[in-house]
Amino acid sequence: MEEKNGETINMQLMTGQSSFNGEKQTPDGNFLKSGDGGSPVSDSDESYDPHKHRNRPNPTSNSETLIHLLKGSLGTGILAMPNAFYNSGLVTGVIATILIGILCTYCLHVLVKAQYKLCKRMKVPILSYPMSMKYALEQGPRWCKMFAPSAPGLVDGFLIAYQLGICCVYIVFVAENIKQVTDQYWPPIDAKLHMLILLVPLTLINYIRNLKVLAPFSSLANVITFVGLSMILYYVFDDLPSVSERELYGSLRNFSLYFGTTLFALEAVGVIIALENNMKTPQNFGGYFGVLNIGMTVIVILYILVGVFGYIKYGAAAEGSITLNLPKGDVMAQAIKIMFAIAIFITYALQGYVPVEIIWNTYLDRRIPKNKLFWEYVLRTIVTIATFILAIAVPRLGLFISLFGALCLSALGLAFPAIIEICVMWPDMGPGMSSLIKNIFLILFGIVGLVVGTYVSLVDIVNSFAAPVNSTIIANSSDLHQ
Repeated sequence: MEEKNGETINMQLMTGQSSFNGEKQTPDGNFLKSGDGGSPVSDSDESYDPHKHRNRPNPTSNSETLIHLLKGSLGTGILAMPNAFYNSGLVTGVIATILIGILCTYCLHVLVKAQYKLCKRMKVPILSYPMSMKYALEQGPRWCKMFAPSAPGLVDGFLIAYQLGICCVYIVFVAENIKQVTDQYWPPIDAKLHMLILLVPLTLINYIRNLKVLAPFSSLANVITFVGLSMILYYVFDDLPSVSERELYGSLRNFSLYFGTTLFALEAVGVIIALENNMKTPQNFGGYFGVLNIGMTVIVILYILVGVFGYIKYGAAAEGSITLNLPKGDVMAQAIKIMFAIAIFITYALQGYVPVEIIWNTYLDRRIPKNKLFWEYVLRTIVTIATFILAIAVPRLGLFISLFGALCLSALGLAFPAIIEICVMWPDMGPGMSSLIKNIFLILFGIVGLVVGTYVSLVDIVNSFAAPVNSTIIANSSDLHQ
């Protein structure tokens, strides 16, 4: 996948063509039979270093990877942080964001190290996330082996659901921001009609098969995002209310909504792994002062900054995107909304690319003998229409973000890395089985976050339809929790 300014980002880390027949897959889509260099070897065998065998046509430097990491994490998630802090309270939000940031970063380190060990054992330079889960389970405890054949499909399912969820969030975001601007100049129309108007442009942009075509537009979207955030902060710091007017601690129930939103914002597991895969010096990705730690530290600080001061500014009125709180009649605020709508519209094509690649390359390509291009466009159309239907059926931006954050990223970002590490390290689990205990805690934490966060989000989505609909179709979570 060509990313941003044209560098190649290996999306096979997320979208690798899963093989369910026991063959071992190499990053270029080929498969290794037993005895073809794919058999496991001891971790102590230093003769093979996966990093040295990665053949990337345009590898990125440490600084370029850091920039990509920052750009990939500054989207709709950061704009939802004031709403997240409304659900958590100021003090709880700051502490929890730091802890979740540390937890997400740690789990990413765990996943990257486990994948490296798997690649070393199997003597392959790269493994996709789904195939890493499969081969890890094959090498883990005996009872885990029975789940190995279905593991790639499970991981792919979560990845597809997450990416489709992002696309739904983007449709609602673009439609609602455009609506707030157009309502000032023309007779107001329902945001669902704005979504319908967007359907054709979204379908056409999703027809782009070579993302290199989008590279210049993506660079423009990145500039727009950074400039737009700076302009938003101007409004946030203008006539800031006293901290005493805001809640310092939120309710336990609403914390699950905060958890889902923050996880959605912070945990870009697929993108981050793909960036590590494309580095010129991947050994510099980890470490105390590696690219991942530096990038996540900056991201957490920015998220806390926007979350704290956005909540102080707007309080219980904080919307699912802070852009919706900006003055509706102010020309500069309208410019911000249009800027972000354009940036997110462009990014829709990048996010929609991932589920299409997974579904087509993994499950359909080899099963369709003729007219492949036609059926690929049919798939792209179906993906766009599916996200449109879901967005128009449940146009609740803040709750959408919480739902998909809790549902997908609790598994992809927390539980699955812990499972992979247990299986890769098995049976050497450290002194007193410390590694096993730690990973079991992560798995349980991920499961609880998934179940509770998904349940609360779904309940609030249902309740939002039972409540009277306000002037916009975006449900402000403050109206739902009183």
